[in-house]
Order: sequence, then C-alpha cells, then structure tokens
Amino acid sequence: MNEMNESPLASLKPSPWSSPYLRFVLFGLLAASLPLLSGSGLMKSSTLNYIGNVLVYAVAALGLNLLLGYAGLISLGTAGFMGLGSYIAAYAVKDMGLSFWAALTAAVLIPTLIGLLIGLISLRIEGIYLAIATLCVSEILLKSFEQADSITGGMQGKSVSYPVIFGHTFNRSSTYILLVVALTLVMILTHNFVSGQKGRALHAMRGSEVAAQAMGVNLLQYRLIAFSLATAYAALSGALYVFFIKFSYPSVWNLNLSLYVLAAVVIGGLRSIYGTIIGTFVVWAVPDLVLKKLPVVGGINGLPYIFNGILIILVVMFAPQGISGLWQAKFPLKRKKKEKEEAISGKKEDE
Repeated sequence: MNEMNESPLASLKPSPWSSPYLRFVLFGLLAASLPLLSGSGLMKSSTLNYIGNVLVYAVAALGLNLLLGYAGLISLGTAGFMGLGSYIAAYAVKDMGLSFWAALTAAVLIPTLIGLLIGLISLRIEGIYLAIATLCVSEILLKSFEQADSITGGMQGKSVSYPVIFGHTFNRSSTYILLVVALTLVMILTHNFVSGQKGRALHAMRGSEVAAQAMGVNLLQYRLIAFSLATAYAALSGALYVFFIKFSYPSVWNLNLSLYVLAAVVIGGLRSIYGTIIGTFVVWAVPDLVLKKLPVVGGINGLPYIFNGILIILVVMFAPQGISGLWQAKFPLKRKKKEKEEAISGKKEDE
C-alpha cells in the first residue's frame, strides 16, 4: 500500500553514471589525455594548441552564458575583461615577481570589481543600451592596453613564460593540463550555481523581473552576482590565455572576440554547459581544423571563417535553443529524466 502511494519522483533512482560530477571528471580526463596523442605523433602539435584555445575561451563563454542565458543580460565587454585579466597576470608575474597564484588572484579580483560597478549601472539601463555600455567599457580598456606601455608593452604586447607552480616550471603540455583542470572546476562551479537557489532566482529574473521581484528576488543583488561572475570568468580566461600562449597583444582583445564568444553561446545553446563547450569548439576549432582542409572550401581565402556567421543565422532561424536544444529534442526521454532528477535535487536543497 505504501508503494502505491509513493510519488514517481520518489521511485526514481538515478544511476551513478547520471551524476553530473562524474561526467565533468570524465570530460576532464578525456581532454587531459590529448597531450599523450600529441606526444605519440597521433595528433599534430598545432591541433593541441587549437584545443587549448577552445578550453580557454570556453571559460569566458560559460561566464557569458550565465549572464545572458540565466540573467537575461547582454554584454559585449567580454574581450576587454579577458585582456585586463591577461595583462594583470603577466605584469604581476614578470614585473612584480609575484607567484602564479597571487597573480591569478589579482587578475580575477580586479576585473571583478569593475564588473560589480557595471552591475550597478545595469539597474538604470537595459537591452541594447546595456550592450553598448559594456562595449564602451571594453573599448576604453582596449585603448588603455595600447597606451599603457609601462604595464602592457603597448602595441608590442606583453610576454610571459609558462607558469611556475610549487617550484615546478610548467611546459606546454602541463600548462594544457592546467587549462583542463581550470575548465573542469569552472564547469562544476557553474553547475552548482545554476542548480541552486541563486540560479533559479536568476532564471526567474530572466523570465520577468517584475514577477521575480514580487517573489522576493533582489534585482540589485542578483544583477551584481551575474555581472561579477561573468567578469570573473572572463578575467580567469584571459589569465589562462597569457600563460598558455605566453603573449598578450591589444589587437587580440577587440570587439570581434566578444562577438565570437557570443556566437559560441548562441550556437551551443543558452543555459547549457556542454552546449557552450561545443559551441566554443565550433567557433574556434572547426574553421581551422576542418573547413580549411576541405577541397573546395579550404582553398578560398577567408571562406572558412564565414562559416560562423552562416551557422549563427541557421541556428537563430531553425534551432533557437542551439546544438544542445537539438540534442534534447532528439532524446526527450533523457531530458525528462534529467528534469526529474533536477526536481529531486532542488526539493532536497529547499528542505
């Protein structure tokens, strides 16, 4: 009799393989195994560099997805904060002689404080005007990178060596492993955030700020949280970039980069962690690793890079939820099971 009264959610027993943390760890292990392929000659060294760039940019894209997908706020200043994080990290290590961890902390905290200020401004402006405001901040930072020769090196850029952690000097492969660890931790952090009470509050704010405010959601608090997290992710991405590439030039941190990050989020899918990773791979790796090697497309100069624009148009027209939305539409049973598991976890958290 008791068994008949049990709810369907109570009878649902997720398998160990359905644990998101296990999937994140498996993703990290798979990505961390790629240097072995490169060392054995099964993968080109340049391919590993492209994958490393994907890992770096995926961190910034996850931050923008938090801001755009969950909070419903648009930003075109991602590139500026990435550049700021990269220059702070390089200056702290090379000119100030700080440790890797101290430089990384400074590279994340300082841009985050600026992100908090933008969060305060966001209460006054919305939509396209907020995007223009963040673009202005990014352009101010870009001009500062060009003019502050003593800190950034000006147009010649800033160079830095591979990181030294606990007395061990990293090389390219070990720095790549560092990128994998950083992205995996960011994925776990993002999952915990969006699955908790704050993530649900951001989602409610995205749907209707008036309704969210009526439910007790503090708009100022959650806008500050959204902007600070997105800025921290972008700054962390920039710091990882300079330690992996070992150079930072002002020309890298322009509007095109912010638009590429936005394209990765749109193509991969809003409110999807794995979709963001896939979208980042499509934007930064597919044109060079796939399209350039095709017989006809690869022979036309610049044509592979038009692919991203065409793909965005197709996604907006035929798949508004991005690649992750197509996957969920193809496997609706898995989606429903995931929703039930999230409902269980949310119910336990509320209790």
